[in-house]
Amino acid sequence: MSGAAGPLGWAVILATFLVAGFVKGVVGLGLPTVAVGLLATVMSPAQAAALLIVPSFVTNIWQLLVGPRFGALVLRLWPMMVAIAAGTVASAGLIAGAKGPGPASALGIALVAYAGIGLAGLSLRVPARAEPWLSPLVGLLTGLVTGATGVFVIPAVPYLQALGLDRDQLIQALGLSFTVSTVALAAGLA
Repeated sequence: MSGAAGPLGWAVILATFLVAGFVKGVVGLGLPTVAVGLLATVMSPAQAAALLIVPSFVTNIWQLLVGPRFGALVLRLWPMMVAIAAGTVASAGLIAGAKGPGPASALGIALVAYAGIGLAGLSLRVPARAEPWLSPLVGLLTGLVTGATGVFVIPAVPYLQALGLDRDQLIQALGLSFTVSTVALAAGLA
């Protein structure tokens, strides 16, 4: 969908954001994952990712700031967040500059991997002693996937779930991760 979108294009965009917003409201995550997946059927993944910057940023900032443990989470997760930002900015050229089926294929692989992990019902735990080296590694991998696909759930979401955070901390940690990913993707696409 290049140039101006016609009425059908705008209807698809509106319906996509309604569905993705509903998923985000019910589950607490999924706006970019659902929206990029659906929008990529009518436009390039780079265009879909660009459309998501503002709505994703607004919803993730709200999710981040609502919780009571912002400072503690930043202190705990900053190595992961720095690595997410670096990986996303470094790889954003993949989604923005690639032609052909590459970006769409990468997006499909990321979405299938995320669905597979969710459906498998894996319950992983990360020991505290592994966090100092595992957090930056997971952050870098998440950033690379984000830059290539426009979605930022793999492997960040399963990793954050494996940290044993309580519900409120997890929701706030997801908001932190998604906010950093959104800002880094915007910077990389710019």
